[in-house]
Formats: sequence, C-alpha cells, structure tokens
Amino acid sequence: MSTIDLREKRRQRIRKKVLGTQDRPRLSVFKSNKHIYAQIIDDMKGTTLVSASSMEKGFNDKNVSCEVSKQIGMLIGKRAVEHGITKIVFDRGGYKYQGNIKMLADGARESGLQF
Repeated sequence: MSTIDLREKRRQRIRKKVLGTQDRPRLSVFKSNKHIYAQIIDDMKGTTLVSASSMEKGFNDKNVSCEVSKQIGMLIGKRAVEHGITKIVFDRGGYKYQGNIKMLADGARESGLQF
C-alpha cells in the first residue's frame, strides 16, 4: 500500500470516533506539500462554519513550514472565537501529531480554542 492509502485508512479510523456537533464542532486539518488547510465543521448539519488556509493573501511561502502552520492555527482560532466557537474536537486527518499539525493545534489553542 502507498503512504496515501495508509493515511486514508488512518483518517477513516479517526473519523469513526471524532464527530463534530453544534456544541463542539470538528477542526479538520489537511496538508499538502505546498499548503495547509483548516476548517471547523458541524457534522450534524454538514456545513463548514469557519475556514483558513495558507493560500489566502499574506501567505506567500512556497512550502508549508511550522511558522505558517502556527499562523493558520491562530487565524482559524481568531475567526472561530469571533463566531462564538470556543470548544472544538480536533481531527488531525490521519497525520502524525507532530511538526506542522502540532503547531497548527498550538496556534489554535493560543487564540482561545479549547480541545
């Protein structure tokens, strides 16, 4: 199996357990070689409440770095607090909780999200 297939298996295993509700929506993370994306999702309604990514204006890096990931985490946390969201569940998307994923989570925690 390729690494993409293995990550997909891990992602499905995590998604069985992690569910975003209206009280505690899910913070979902996806990362590619060049960009990182984060969105807060209410799975009961199937809607995205808040999103942020490194493709927005102001992020001109060629590759994803820990500094950019932390800025994205702080940005999504700030937007979530503005929408009245303070408690979430974290969906790491099948990635290891280290490096960029950890920095994004730390940035979200610093800006006021609890998980």
